[in-house]
Amino acid sequence: MTADQNPSSSTAPEQASKPPPKDLKKKKEDKKDEDLSDEDLALKQQLELYVERVQDDNPGVQRLALESMRQEIRSATSSMTSVPKPLKFLRPHYGKLKAYFETMIDSDLKKYLADILSVLALTMAAEGERESLKYRLLGSEGDIGSWGHEYVRNLAGEISQEFAKRQYDDLPIDALMELVQQIVAFHMKHNAEPEAVDLLMEVEDLDLLVEHVDSTNYKRTCLYLTSSSSYLPSPDDILALDIAYTIYMKFEDLASSLRIALLLDNIQYVKQIFTSTNDPLLKKQFSYICAHHGIALELDEEWVPDEEEREVLQDIANNAKLSEGYLTLARDIEVMEPKSPEDIYKAHLIDGRASASSSLDSARQNLAATFVNAFVNAGFGQDKLMTVPSEPTSSGTSSPSWLFKNKDHGKASAAASLGMILLWDVDSGLAQIDKFLHSNDNHVVAGALLGVGIVNCGIRNDCDPALALLGDFIEKDDTIIRIGAILGLGIAYAGTNKDELRVRLTTILGDSKSPLEVLVFSAITLGLVHVGSCNEYIAQTIILAIMERSESELSEPLTRLLPVALGLLYLGKQDSVEATAEVSKTFNEKIRKYCDVILLSLAYAGTGNVLKVQKLLGYCAQHLDKGEVHQGPAVLGIALVAMAEELGLEMSIRSLEHLLQYGEQNIRRAVPLALGILCISNPKVNVMDTLSRLSHDADTDVSMAAIISLGLIGAGTNNARIASMLRNLSSYYYKEAGHLFCVRIAQGLVHLGKGLLTLSPYHSDRFLLSPTALAGIVTVLHACLDMKSIILGKYHYMFYILALAMHPRMLMTVDENLKPLSVTVRVGQAVDVVGQAGRPKTITGFQTHSTPVLLAAGERAELATEKYIPLTPVLEGFVILKENPEYQDDH
Repeated sequence: MTADQNPSSSTAPEQASKPPPKDLKKKKEDKKDEDLSDEDLALKQQLELYVERVQDDNPGVQRLALESMRQEIRSATSSMTSVPKPLKFLRPHYGKLKAYFETMIDSDLKKYLADILSVLALTMAAEGERESLKYRLLGSEGDIGSWGHEYVRNLAGEISQEFAKRQYDDLPIDALMELVQQIVAFHMKHNAEPEAVDLLMEVEDLDLLVEHVDSTNYKRTCLYLTSSSSYLPSPDDILALDIAYTIYMKFEDLASSLRIALLLDNIQYVKQIFTSTNDPLLKKQFSYICAHHGIALELDEEWVPDEEEREVLQDIANNAKLSEGYLTLARDIEVMEPKSPEDIYKAHLIDGRASASSSLDSARQNLAATFVNAFVNAGFGQDKLMTVPSEPTSSGTSSPSWLFKNKDHGKASAAASLGMILLWDVDSGLAQIDKFLHSNDNHVVAGALLGVGIVNCGIRNDCDPALALLGDFIEKDDTIIRIGAILGLGIAYAGTNKDELRVRLTTILGDSKSPLEVLVFSAITLGLVHVGSCNEYIAQTIILAIMERSESELSEPLTRLLPVALGLLYLGKQDSVEATAEVSKTFNEKIRKYCDVILLSLAYAGTGNVLKVQKLLGYCAQHLDKGEVHQGPAVLGIALVAMAEELGLEMSIRSLEHLLQYGEQNIRRAVPLALGILCISNPKVNVMDTLSRLSHDADTDVSMAAIISLGLIGAGTNNARIASMLRNLSSYYYKEAGHLFCVRIAQGLVHLGKGLLTLSPYHSDRFLLSPTALAGIVTVLHACLDMKSIILGKYHYMFYILALAMHPRMLMTVDENLKPLSVTVRVGQAVDVVGQAGRPKTITGFQTHSTPVLLAAGERAELATEKYIPLTPVLEGFVILKENPEYQDDH
């Protein structure tokens, strides 16, 4: 081995060059000796004597000297605050000992000396020589931990370098791996799990972890694995999560393994978790978690053998309990009272001129009020515009008055708003919407169809009411009715991969006679229903639809949603998109780049992949001719990819600031929307200020996007600061119909569900990303890239797609019979405790409430009582509590 000859040859010249300045050295040393205390002086002379004796010819003397030296070093290295004295005094003799070591014959003594040299190398070896490791491998097979933590840590560092070198030179690594075994065992015993994990990642052998973890440290180990996975390059990230899954399963922490299975999107794992327990309560909790994540579970005999239990579980997994829980929360917080748009606008707080204009009855104002009303009363089942009993008119028939205060396509949105108000409440919802389905006005029918879809949003039902009602209208002659039915199906069945829809909608896409609007909405619906499925057949159909469009059709703003639909099929699926991305390079040059950027940004959405962010930033850096439009999606893409973890999120907010200063107009238009995605339902002050500044921008598109984004970042938070900003904007823009419409929409969003809902696609402690929720947000934001023609045109009903992302931001504790159970919980800011020593507190600045409670962005809850045990470590959504058998009352 070449490594062995190297150090000896490098020490020879060292010693050759030492002799001349001996007198100087003598003087210096005498001076230094005077400074030392008597104790230290004795130690120093003692050690020098040992060094002399180690080179003695008599093995007995040698052994004794080495033993004593070893004792001295060991007793001193136990605490590593400064360089231990023995190591300090032995420093001048390191070269001498090394040279002597080379001349020794192989024996136990030589190994003994190697051990000591290995420890000395800790402070004396030259940088990058890895001498400590070299002598360790030559030394005895003793316990490495006895030399202290610092030594082990240093060895681990040298091993990772040596491993990389040996991999590169194709040398054997068995000796190294034996050492790694010892080090990992040592780290795991001494609460240094992160260091053990890091070492194993360096030597590419994470599987070793599984045998070294025990019940005391598995949680911390897995926490470190899962948190580091968002910073690892693919495929290492998947590997880290897989190991964490294995460890959780080994210790039967099934709820935690389920979170990882959902993150990996691995249905086999989910099944394995369901089948590995016989506890019906645990299975119910799993069903709640899956329902929140939006994964369509089809439970059969293999999953749950008992039929009755299976029905209960399927019911929970279908989200059928959501409406009931949400209304319980609303009653508990006492916000059942319906609100009217006027209660939200609070026009009396604004100065004169604007309050006058807000009382005018214009169709656009009424349309805005429709949306505000729908967003604010979402899911409450009652409001003051749509569900009020109507007054009989002169002809004796009654007509719902509000509906007809809207024009044409406004009526569609008004009828659909009923679906939003009755969100998740399928039975009473369908009964109330039914009357509109028989209207003579096509717009009203279309709105009602969309409303049926919205009511069923995220709720699955065995008898498929949405498909039964909407299926007949897909092939109608009237375009608007078809769109209503198609989009309704998209919202109702998002993420379910329903095959029947695939068959029926791909026929529309393949039909050359279909109008462009119908085509686009069919594609979007397919994208939503099969989100993240990588379905080749649908991808082919959408690609053909894009290729067959004529030049004039390609310049229509709506056509740009076709690539979005294609991207949704690969949402978050990383490399799987590559084949489709290759095909997209053959498109017409008008849409080629656009498609490329969208596919890239959606496939890596929520992955935090730094290389992709750089690539997208590269697109934004180019200065282009007028007609190019792909930079807007690139900006949104940066936000989508970077929102995966806090660090990337902060960095991308900074990058977006730069784009604002140096970017072209079409980039600036997308920046506010990108900020909106990054902080959705999480109003960060710096972002709020940026958007507030942009909302007065000279460019109308920028200001409109900023206003909508103010609504997005405050969605469902009732944030008072944003609410007052929007009120001021409504008086500032009182003459601009378009801007005012945006202000109203934003006001509706801020008060979403009276502050009980959130739009954030992340849940379970910001660990899981719900694909359907993200798909809904992405689709709406891409529509907002061209405000004037889509949102302010006749497709304003696209805002209802946000229903996919709406979710109560609650913690609802239920007992074993799934009835609400009020317990005290502490709610506070979540603290990141990855890799911290001891048992740090996971929340800070908490308040104690009794459930059900609301959780804001970045908050975490923990039980304040020992009386119950939660069945999942993350308290969010529905949590089943079981009584703690060991609990004793204090009295």
